[in-house]
Amino acid sequence: MTITITAFERSPDGGKGLARDTRVRWALEEVGQPYEVRLVSFRAMKEPAHLALHPFGQIPTYEEGGLALFETGAIVFHIAQRHAGLLPADAHARARAITWMFAALSTVEPPILELGTARILEGDKPWTRERLPLVEGRVRDRLKQLSARLGNADWLDGAFSAGDLMMVSVLLRLRSSGILDEYPNLAAYVARGEARAAYKRAFADQAAINTRP
Repeated sequence: MTITITAFERSPDGGKGLARDTRVRWALEEVGQPYEVRLVSFRAMKEPAHLALHPFGQIPTYEEGGLALFETGAIVFHIAQRHAGLLPADAHARARAITWMFAALSTVEPPILELGTARILEGDKPWTRERLPLVEGRVRDRLKQLSARLGNADWLDGAFSAGDLMMVSVLLRLRSSGILDEYPNLAAYVARGEARAAYKRAFADQAAINTRP
C-alpha cells in the first residue's frame, strides 16, 4: 500500500527543514519506505477534506490503506514500530528510545516553541524585553540538562534511534537563535543527525518544493 503524507504547498520556513513533514520524511527515509507527498495550501488545510485527516488543520498527515494519522510523534512512532531501523530490538533499549521521543516533544520542544513565539510573533509587544530573558532561561535550563546527559556520546542511548530523530528535529529550531552553539556537544549532535544520508534526502525533497518556480 502506498504511503501518502501531506506537506505545505509553500512552507513558512522557506524550505529550511523546520516544517514538521521533514520529520516524517526523515523517518521514512531511514527505514527505506517509499512515499508520496500531497501538497496542501493554507486554505485547503482548513477545509473539510483535510480536517477529516487532521482535526486541527495542520500538517503533516499520514495515510496508508485505511489508516490515517496526524501528529508527527504518533506518525514517526508508527513508522518505527512497523519497519526496522529506528527502534532497537532489545526491549529495554526500545523502551528507552520511545522515552526519548516523548522527552523531545513534551519536555524539550515546548520552551523552544515558546522562544519562537516570543521572538517572532510577540517581538513588538511591550512586555517582550522583560519576558524574553525568562524564556531564553527556560530553554537554557533544558539544554544544560540534555547536554549533561548526552556527554561525549554520539547518540542519546547507544545507536541512533527514533528518539534521536525527534530530538535533533526539535533542536534544529534553535539554530537561528545562537543558543544551541553555547552547548558544543549538542551542536555536534545535531550536525551528526544532519549528516545522515536519510536526513539529507528528506531535507532535499522538502527544500525542492519551496525552491520550485
